[in-house]
Amino acid sequence: MTALASVPTTTFRSPRENTASQPPEAGGIQRDGIRLLVAAADRDIGFEHVRFRDIGRFLEAGDVLVVNTSATVAAEVDAMSSRHGPVVVHVAAPLDDGSFVVEIRTAPDAARPVLDAQIGDRLSIGPVSAALLDPYPRTLSSPTGRGNRLWRAQVSGDLDAVLSMHGRPIVYGYLQERYPLSDYQTVFGHHPGSAEMPSAGRPFTPALVSELVSAGVQFAPVLLHTGVSSQEAGEAPQPERFSVEASTADLVNAARRRGSRVVAVGTTATRAIESATRSDGQVRTNSGWTDLVISPERPARVVDGLVTGWHDPEASHLLLVESVAGTELTQQAYDAAVSHAYLWHEFGDSCLLLPRRDLAGARR
Repeated sequence: MTALASVPTTTFRSPRENTASQPPEAGGIQRDGIRLLVAAADRDIGFEHVRFRDIGRFLEAGDVLVVNTSATVAAEVDAMSSRHGPVVVHVAAPLDDGSFVVEIRTAPDAARPVLDAQIGDRLSIGPVSAALLDPYPRTLSSPTGRGNRLWRAQVSGDLDAVLSMHGRPIVYGYLQERYPLSDYQTVFGHHPGSAEMPSAGRPFTPALVSELVSAGVQFAPVLLHTGVSSQEAGEAPQPERFSVEASTADLVNAARRRGSRVVAVGTTATRAIESATRSDGQVRTNSGWTDLVISPERPARVVDGLVTGWHDPEASHLLLVESVAGTELTQQAYDAAVSHAYLWHEFGDSCLLLPRRDLAGARR
């Protein structure tokens, strides 16, 4: 993992006291009943605080929502390290050469990464054995220089079978209890492969999707299998596998020609569609691995609106949000979210950012 060339300009106090500690349904709130902060500059409304099910009020016929069809897998499992004893392993992704990217974290709650692992360390994951080959993607991949957070591991045995039987959704210790894998799926998720939920799509329900389609809003599917999201401040996201089909490219290109918005549902959908977008703003079929970081050095070219959850201070995802929404609108949205006690993390509240259309391609 490499450090980011830029850092977000958006600043706010850490919202630890406003972390969502359970799925909304556990508290009697439907998925589409979470709070939605809307910043739609074209309508000169400032900010509105509504429920997610009201999102259609702020979209127009012809707008395209880009959605990620990756489904979440059970990617966390207990293991025994040859040097550290009991640990928790997060399986970030399988690689093309048959090895796996893994993150080793402290047991029992995976609260912290283990940064002093070494080449040759072995992990016993039930009947499966894994040997650490080398840091991923390079040595001293932690931006602090304190060690290596991710490793490439050679696995002996059927790791997928072990995860299927004994794996669980990745968590980091702030939830009240463990929740079933079904709570980590979105209505769009049909292709298993994400280590962590593409959570921006979680509040959509079949009924809400039908309502939006009936109103003329179009949905453009992309695929991006997420890795682990526990980056340190200033750490770039890891390479991720993605695919954009011709039908989606055609749909997005047509929307741009007629002046409709292209609104990405989440940072994962943004990364996928932008990875298939050329410098002239045309989307083309593309697939493989993307290491694209949306930032001032490479701003968003086709996405001009964003549905997203709330990200931690200095997270790399904030660079993407700023690229789409502009730094001023992003700062105002986060100030409003903090002051109105919006909930953070994968089961938290949501935001719809619709900057002025004249900012597309020239955001502040």
